[in-house]
Amino acid sequence: MTTIRLMASRHSAFYSPLICTIAGGFLEKEGLTGEYHVVEAGSSSGGAVAEGRMDVAQAAVSASWVALDKGEKPAFAQFAQINRYDGFFIAAREPDSDFSWHKLLHGKFLHVHGGQPEAMLRYGAHREGVDLADVDDIASGGGDEMVAQWKNGEGDYFHEQGAFPQQLEHDGAGHIVASVGEAVGPVAFSSLVCRWDWLSTDDAKRFAAAYRSTREWVNTADPAEVARAEASFFPDMAESAIAAAVGFYQKLGTWDGGITVEEDLYTAALDVFEHSGMVGSRHPYDKVVVPPPGE
Repeated sequence: MTTIRLMASRHSAFYSPLICTIAGGFLEKEGLTGEYHVVEAGSSSGGAVAEGRMDVAQAAVSASWVALDKGEKPAFAQFAQINRYDGFFIAAREPDSDFSWHKLLHGKFLHVHGGQPEAMLRYGAHREGVDLADVDDIASGGGDEMVAQWKNGEGDYFHEQGAFPQQLEHDGAGHIVASVGEAVGPVAFSSLVCRWDWLSTDDAKRFAAAYRSTREWVNTADPAEVARAEASFFPDMAESAIAAAVGFYQKLGTWDGGITVEEDLYTAALDVFEHSGMVGSRHPYDKVVVPPPGE
């Protein structure tokens, strides 16, 4: 069997459609096996693909704009959508059924800084009538680092993807009060990238077929079943926390539709990055996105 080397730029249940190509046995059904890697600090998943160290990586359409802003062709092609909503949540130390984003102005906000997570958060806050620049924030790289900061008493509000906030709820250490995805709306948040010369290979076509089946299953299966399948990828999380995140993403519509990166979602991503001045121009869709292999 051919081994497909996969890399995530963030490791979370938000990327269950990618993880479950391995965890759910979908690659094997196409005569493939998979290796799962998480990008190392200071590196990039797209760069690992461009250098030939990985075959497929989780990235975002915004990752292609860096090269286009320099007048260069991106080193990788965006060939499939993972998530059509932002997957970050906001958690508080106490339950708050009357939460509004304006409450972020009256506490310290522990949130992921830089890149797409901050751009989306800034845009979501804007749509809720809040300027993120007015918030008293605490920088964090996210993930386990942020959880450690939170449990050390830093911050009144916490910003991460599932299932980190759901795990805080499971541990009685936090309470989810908002979804950034709901505030931002449909958008090309994360996608799969590969080398341009890999697109026409048989391996690419078989991978795309496996991924299509995986994403449909993750979107429609019982969240507890998905959580069981990928539990070994999250040894420090409760299956119930993973299932809660998967269930929310299903209801939000995060994994709805086909695997093609939709042009209207691409346009929405441009709007988000223009708001923060993080893209040089409105780069054409067809300079970034290609149809999934085999279509």
